[in-house]
Amino acid sequence: MKKPLLVVVDMQNDFVTGVLGTPEAQAILPKVVEKVKSALADGMDVIFTQDTHGEDYLSTQEGRRLPVVHCVKDTKGWEIVPELHEFTDGCLTVEKPSFGSMQLAHIVGKGDYDSIQLIGLCTDICVISNAMVLKAALPEVPISVDASCCAGVSPASHDDALAAMEMCQIDIV
Repeated sequence: MKKPLLVVVDMQNDFVTGVLGTPEAQAILPKVVEKVKSALADGMDVIFTQDTHGEDYLSTQEGRRLPVVHCVKDTKGWEIVPELHEFTDGCLTVEKPSFGSMQLAHIVGKGDYDSIQLIGLCTDICVISNAMVLKAALPEVPISVDASCCAGVSPASHDDALAAMEMCQIDIV
């Protein structure tokens, strides 16, 4: 039987309260917690993603363009925020070494989902990347992004990303 899927993108300490944290990321946290709690109560599958880098981050292409060490595997900044810990048990977590995850698309493609919704951080980098990868991999599955449960690097880039996704037939709710 087909069912909906919720993808929680990169709700990690470094993006909420850490080196790349923003007031907007902190502001969405209660809504994200409520969304995950509700999805699980409704029997939805939930997949978490984790931006995952190594100690060599600054020598990577991304690190040279964004020279802020973040989400190094097994550090506090890499961990999912404490407010979501209770929900990660029993849910799949996908570590992703880049913005978009082909592994996520592969896993989701093997599932039997009638819709996919994404929430999390950052709207203008990892949320849009994963939404686009999923849309390319599963063009007939409706994909949406809950804008109230996302935050971008800036409010303007958040809005730009939402507009770009909408142009690519990803529903913004």
